[in-house]
Amino acid sequence: MSPPLAAAVQMVSTDDVAANLGRVRTLLEQARQAGATVAVLPENFPLMAADERAKLVHAEPEGGGPITAFLREEAARLGLWLVGGTVPYAAEEERVRAACLVVDANGEIRARYDKIHMFDVQLGDDEGYRESATIAPGSTAVVTETPCGPVGLAVCYDLRFPELFRALVDRGAEWLAVPAAFTRTTGAAHWEVLVRARAIEEQVTVVAADQGGTHPGERETFGHSMVVDPWGTVLDRVETGEGVALGAIDRQHIARTRHRLPALTHRRL
Repeated sequence: MSPPLAAAVQMVSTDDVAANLGRVRTLLEQARQAGATVAVLPENFPLMAADERAKLVHAEPEGGGPITAFLREEAARLGLWLVGGTVPYAAEEERVRAACLVVDANGEIRARYDKIHMFDVQLGDDEGYRESATIAPGSTAVVTETPCGPVGLAVCYDLRFPELFRALVDRGAEWLAVPAAFTRTTGAAHWEVLVRARAIEEQVTVVAADQGGTHPGERETFGHSMVVDPWGTVLDRVETGEGVALGAIDRQHIARTRHRLPALTHRRL
């Protein structure tokens, strides 16, 4: 029996939530028709606005709102497990949580991870970001069971913090879902290096779904969504624009890699 396929869904989201969800529906149908068992959506899939405070208008209550309901309905309609990128959930101090939801093929929510690391950087005179102004960080590493094996969840800037990924593997993760909206500047320099490094050092398959184009306010994201196996091999990728990258989550290959090169058992610190 062939191992299950995972899809990394790449988008170019705008400030029109309804239009974005329409594109999600089409791309998920493509993933399902291609044989995917699970699909990972990018960070900020429902909304990429020039004003970062726009996400507060669409913040969902605990238990979910219309965006969460959409994910549940699409998962059940297609019989497809979803890793729902990030959905803005209401938090304190006029901020949101960047919540990554795992929804099963019956439309039930199996897990939620709130993005831990905030992208507060100044990349140049005209390019700076301060996520902590509108997003409250989470604090808990999350692993949950799926038909493809146990998945560890991380979001975008989390890629730069290997201790999170080691914690996920210590909790049993065999594959990683990484929704992202990597900037063009950082993505061109670091995206593939980081995605492949996390796969190699943790001996897991990584399904990394990025935004990939120009958004309102002329914000540019890098794209190059990909599926990478535990040897660091890129199984498939989408460079720019919308699309779906597909790759097998082969648990036997993961187990063989860990057996033949048992680096995870050789740790000293």
